[in-house]
Amino acid sequence: MRWVAEAVIALSAASNGFTASELAARVCTLGKQTPAQYGPTRAAYDLKKFRGQQIVQRIGQTRRYEAGPAGLKAITALIVLRDKAIKPLLAAARERRRSRGAQNPTPLDAHYDAVRAAMRGVFHELGIAA
Repeated sequence: MRWVAEAVIALSAASNGFTASELAARVCTLGKQTPAQYGPTRAAYDLKKFRGQQIVQRIGQTRRYEAGPAGLKAITALIVLRDKAIKPLLAAARERRRSRGAQNPTPLDAHYDAVRAAMRGVFHELGIAA
C-alpha cells in the first residue's frame, strides 16, 4: 500500500486526473514490480478502497480519478508518520543503543521526538516493545 499512496500523490498533480492503468504503471515503477504483480485490476481495487475512505474521487462519469485536498493531507500524514515515527520506533525496539539525535535539531525534530516518546509509551502499555 506504500507505493500506491506515493503514486496517488505523484499522479494527483495531473490536471485531468489519472486512471487505474496510470496508477498501476506508476506503482510498478516505484515499487520495482512487474505488471503481472500489480496491474490495472489491482489498481482499480485499491482505488475503490481509497474512494471508500474519501481519499480519491471519480471525475464525473469518466474512469479518471483525482485526490482531493483532504485525501492528500491524509496520505501525506500517514507517510510522514510511518517514516518519521513508526519506522524509528520499530528500529529502536530491535536495538538497545540510543542514537545521538540530530546534529542541528529544528523545532520539527523536537515534535517528532515527542511523537516517538508518546508512541514508545503506547507500545510499552500494550506490551509490544520494552
